[in-house]
Amino acid sequence: MGLLDGVLGNASKIDASKVQQEFEQILAPNEKVEHAYQLIRDYFVFTDKRLVLVDKQGITGNKTEYHSIPYKSITHFSIETGGTFDLDAELNIWISGTAAPFKKQFNKKLSIYEVQSVLAAYVLR
Repeated sequence: MGLLDGVLGNASKIDASKVQQEFEQILAPNEKVEHAYQLIRDYFVFTDKRLVLVDKQGITGNKTEYHSIPYKSITHFSIETGGTFDLDAELNIWISGTAAPFKKQFNKKLSIYEVQSVLAAYVLR
């Protein structure tokens, strides 16, 4: 992922095995990271049990918030594909008890269809 992509808010796929090791302390026993995406310092991680949103806060990023969302709490989601002039795709996820969706943008290097497929597989169980 290029710095410009991160500054613009675009997510890129990262190696799930590296995230598995890095997040070992917050994962449940036998929980497996299956897909992970990064925005500069923040992550969103799909495990076999939940979606984990990671928000690195402050200038140094030393303070970190881990937000855990069980897949059963996701009420619906949508994708918006990139167009001719707006190349970025967007993923919107609505969580029960919240009015506004959680939004993430993806650059053209990452298939929004892949992310949608992963999310659908977990939500539709």
